[in-house]
Amino acid sequence: MTITSDKAWSRTLALLTVGAASLALAGCSLLGNVTGGGTTDPGTDQGDDVFSIAPGDCLNDADVTGEVSAVPTVDCAEPHDSEAFYAEDLPDGDFPGSDEINASADTLCSQPFIDFVGKSYDESAYDYTWYSPTAESWGSGDREILCVAYADSLEKMTGSIKGLEK
Repeated sequence: MTITSDKAWSRTLALLTVGAASLALAGCSLLGNVTGGGTTDPGTDQGDDVFSIAPGDCLNDADVTGEVSAVPTVDCAEPHDSEAFYAEDLPDGDFPGSDEINASADTLCSQPFIDFVGKSYDESAYDYTWYSPTAESWGSGDREILCVAYADSLEKMTGSIKGLEK
């Protein structure tokens, strides 16, 4: 899966894409809302299977970048980096390419972000990004866009941010 932000280019330059960990048939890329590096090694128990994460889950994923198979999840009452708020599958067919997936993901996450947080990302203290299929995971049936919200400051959050800005 790929995680991508919809902020201005200056925000994009602050984001890092680091490393890759892969599975034989499936994995997700994570383009980080990251200020540091790091990779989740698929051979270690560093989190929940990335395909089991669902809206409402809170993640400690700031140090998880590249292609991942597991992402650390925590109870939302604990400090965390992001919160999954929406998921939708892309239609079947040939792998559309990263640019098309990112454009689709941005469209899919935009209104649910407003509904979840209470303001658009332009007005909000929060931003959104997403996990998306890689060419390899697409080949094994992965179609999910998983939208996640995080603090613009990249600080850890405690508690759910659902409805905080309504």
